[in-house]
Amino acid sequence: MTKVNKNLRKKNYKQAPLPFQGQKRRFLKKFDEALETFPSNGTYIDIFGGSGLLAHHVKQKYPLAKVIWNDYDNFKDRLKAIPNTNILLADLRLELKNAPRDKKVFGKHRESILNLVKKAELDFGYVDYVTLSASLLFGGKYANNFKEFEKMTFYNRIRLNDYACEGYLNGVNRISEDYKIIFENYKSQNIIFLVDPPYLSTDTTTYKSENYWKLRDYLDVLNLLDNSPYFYFTSNKSEIIELCEWIETRSLTQNPFTGSSMSTTNNRLNKDSGYTDIMLWKNH
Repeated sequence: MTKVNKNLRKKNYKQAPLPFQGQKRRFLKKFDEALETFPSNGTYIDIFGGSGLLAHHVKQKYPLAKVIWNDYDNFKDRLKAIPNTNILLADLRLELKNAPRDKKVFGKHRESILNLVKKAELDFGYVDYVTLSASLLFGGKYANNFKEFEKMTFYNRIRLNDYACEGYLNGVNRISEDYKIIFENYKSQNIIFLVDPPYLSTDTTTYKSENYWKLRDYLDVLNLLDNSPYFYFTSNKSEIIELCEWIETRSLTQNPFTGSSMSTTNNRLNKDSGYTDIMLWKNH
């Protein structure tokens, strides 16, 4: 009998250990329910791995499964930097201890923040600006380097607790490749693809990309769904499901979503606007 490493169940994270744009934490319960119809000893590839949350969850649920995480965004560098990130955040907390919470940061406080960040970059050789943005920028705003960061308006949203990632992604195999290369390498095998691409026409600057995710990019991803079991994530903003239905009625092209199951969750951007996240899955 195959033995399971007990450390794999050390901690089941309900969200990524660090801030990450587009992580699927709101879908985990529905994802878990849908996984019940998939093999416990299968091979799963989180092909747009992002923060690795989906890969982590599969490995926690199915310790005997082979789970591959495509860390194309080099999230591992951010995880590795957590001790230094915590040191920087501790210095920033001290600087802002008398500053009003959730208010703009001006004057000497702002100048001190910039000096502390510059010093951290010199001392550590790396600053996790995405994580830093979550503590000092308005919700949904992110900087990727000091040049971008110093132009932003700061708010005292500093995280009060340290970050930690103990046990996260234990037992998961990490790779870092363009998804098309991975697909070519694995398409002939019995693989369950976890497909969570950047949403159509959304800014991908916090990913390893300087461009928007355009329609052609989005349609190319659908090749992953041909003749493979999958989980696929999108939103009602992309209208990709309606597009595939339209194409199917006017050509011989098969709709990759035919026969799939669907689950949705609503997300609020603010009191006046929001969107619906969509998860589709198909166990061939």
